[in-house]
Amino acid sequence: MFAFNLDPAGLILQGRDLASVEQAANLDRLAARRLAGEPVFRILGKRAFYAHDFALSAETLEPRPDTEVLVELCRKPIEAVLAARGACRLVDVGTGSGIIAVSLLALYPVVEAVALDLSYEAVRTARYNARAASVSDRFHGLVGDYLAALAAPIDVIVSNPPYIPTAEIAGLSREVREHDPMRALDGGADGLDAYRTLAAQAAELLAPDGHALMEIGQGQASDVCNIFGQRGLDLAASADDLSGTVRALWFRRAP
Repeated sequence: MFAFNLDPAGLILQGRDLASVEQAANLDRLAARRLAGEPVFRILGKRAFYAHDFALSAETLEPRPDTEVLVELCRKPIEAVLAARGACRLVDVGTGSGIIAVSLLALYPVVEAVALDLSYEAVRTARYNARAASVSDRFHGLVGDYLAALAAPIDVIVSNPPYIPTAEIAGLSREVREHDPMRALDGGADGLDAYRTLAAQAAELLAPDGHALMEIGQGQASDVCNIFGQRGLDLAASADDLSGTVRALWFRRAP
C-alpha cells in the first residue's frame, strides 16, 4: 500500500493489476531499506499508538505497544486530580514523538500538558503530532533537561525514560541499536540514572497530592520503587505489559 500509494480499498480493487515500472522500483527501494535493517515503521514514517498515528523522526523513539500500559495507568490519578480540582497539570518528561501526552490530552479535554525533551527535533515532531490529534492548544512542547526549567506545583509527572544499562546496548537488535536515538535508550551503568533524577525532582515539584508514573525495564521494579521511596514517594500501583512483565509504576507522595 505504501509503496504503491494505495489505500486498503485500492489495494483490493487493483490487486490483480500489473505494477508499473515506477511502482516496482519504489517497492525495491523500500525493500532494500528493510533488508538493511531499517524498521518497517521508520520506513513508513509513522506508527499507530493508542488511538492515533504518530509521525516519527530520527530523534524520536519508535513507539511500542508496551507504553500503552503506562498511558492506561495514568488514567486513574488524572481522574482523581480532575475530581478534586477540575483541572490537571501534566508533565511528560522525554516526550519523543509525544505519544503519552497527546494520548492523554485526547482522553481528557481539560488537561494541560508540558512535554519536555532534550532534542529540538523531537519536540518539533511532538508538536506536529499534537496538531494532527487536535490537542495542540493544550500541548506545550519545550526543549529542556528533565524538569529543571519547571516550577511547582505539578499534578502528574509521567515518563518513559532511558532504562537500558549501557553494557546491554550492543546486544540490542540492529533495528533498535542503529535507528532509535541513543539518548532514549542508554540509562547509564545500571539503567537507573534517569529514575534517580526524576525521583529527586518529583519530590521537589509535585503538588501535595501529586503523582509520578514511570515506564520501567524488565526486572527494575524493586530498584525503582526504592529510589522513589527514598524521596517520600510511595508505590500506589503497577501494571504489566502483554508478556506479563511489570512495565509501569505509579507513585504518589506519602502523607
